[in-house]
Amino acid sequence: VQLQASGGGLVQAGGSLRLSCAASGRTYRRYAMGWFRQAPGKEREFAAAISWSGGSTVYADSVKGRLTISRDNAKNTVYLQMNSLKPEDTAVYYCAADPNSSTVVTALSTRYIYWGQGTEVTVSS
Repeated sequence: VQLQASGGGLVQAGGSLRLSCAASGRTYRRYAMGWFRQAPGKEREFAAAISWSGGSTVYADSVKGRLTISRDNAKNTVYLQMNSLKPEDTAVYYCAADPNSSTVVTALSTRYIYWGQGTEVTVSS
């Protein structure tokens, strides 16, 4: 599975962005998917994850209520809608796939086997 993240950019605080992650190669439809982020000088952290059906989602406390993960399996794409952005949301955002899970979603990065290249989000104050 190859993952291609896109949609990052520069936005003012309070603004919105929608990230996309397109999957190709072996079918990803039964994979749980996640978004992680890494801010400058910090370790990578979990942001959000979604089950293969879309019926289960989990969010980091820091993004809950502002970021929404969704997926369109017909398009092999997972999305991260980001609203009310803050300067502390500035990071490179990575999408990832957990091929060993269908209904269970997890924040553990070690469960995710396939990773995209990342897309950069910068939020100015």
